[in-house]
Amino acid sequence: MRTPKEMAYDKLGPRVVKALENRFFKAWYYPDSTEVAEKVFSLIPKTDTISWGGSLTSVGLNLPVLAVEKGYKVIDRDKAASPEERNELMRQAFFCDTYLIGTNAITEDGQLVNIDGIGNRVAAMTFGPKQVIVVAGMNKVRKNLDVALARAKTIAAPMNAQRFPNAKTPCNETGACGDCISQESICSYFLHTRMCKPAGRIKVILIGQDLGL
Repeated sequence: MRTPKEMAYDKLGPRVVKALENRFFKAWYYPDSTEVAEKVFSLIPKTDTISWGGSLTSVGLNLPVLAVEKGYKVIDRDKAASPEERNELMRQAFFCDTYLIGTNAITEDGQLVNIDGIGNRVAAMTFGPKQVIVVAGMNKVRKNLDVALARAKTIAAPMNAQRFPNAKTPCNETGACGDCISQESICSYFLHTRMCKPAGRIKVILIGQDLGL
C-alpha cells in the first residue's frame, strides 16, 4: 500500500513530468523502481558506449552492473589503476553515447539544479555525451529554483561529502554547509539546467520514492 507521502508523489510526479516536457526534456514518472532499469535500457541502443557520474540512485538500481551484464561497452572510472588513469577515463566519458546521472534537485516547473566538485558530472550533463539519462527520486523535487538550490547546497552536498571521509571541509566535520572555499570542497560548480537543448537529449525518469541523497 502506498504511504501518504508516496500518494502525494503520485499526484505531483506527473505534473513535474509535464513541466519537464514543456522545457524540452523527455520525462517519465514511475511510482516505484521496479520497472525503471528496464526503461533505462530501452532508451539505450545496444551499440552505445555508456558511462556515469557518481549517482547513488543509479548504483542503488544496479544500472552500472546491468550495463556490463547486458554487453554494453562501458567507461568505468572506478576500474582505474591510478589517479591519472581515473582522470583520463573521466575525460573519455565526455565522448560516450549515453551518460547516466542523478540530480541534486528538480523544481516543480521542470528545472534541474546540480553542484559538482571537479565539474565532470555537470559538464557531461551540459555537453558531450549524445544523451543523458537522469534517474531521481521524488525527494529531489522542490517548489522553485531558490529552494532547489538550497536543497542542493545545504542537504545534498553535506551528505555527499560524507562519501569522502578524509576531505577537509566544514561539512565533513559538522554535517552542515559551511560555505567553504577549501580546495577539497565538493561545491565548486553550480549548474542550473533551465531547459534541454537540443530537445530530448536529457531524459528524466522520476520515481515516487525517496532515493539518493
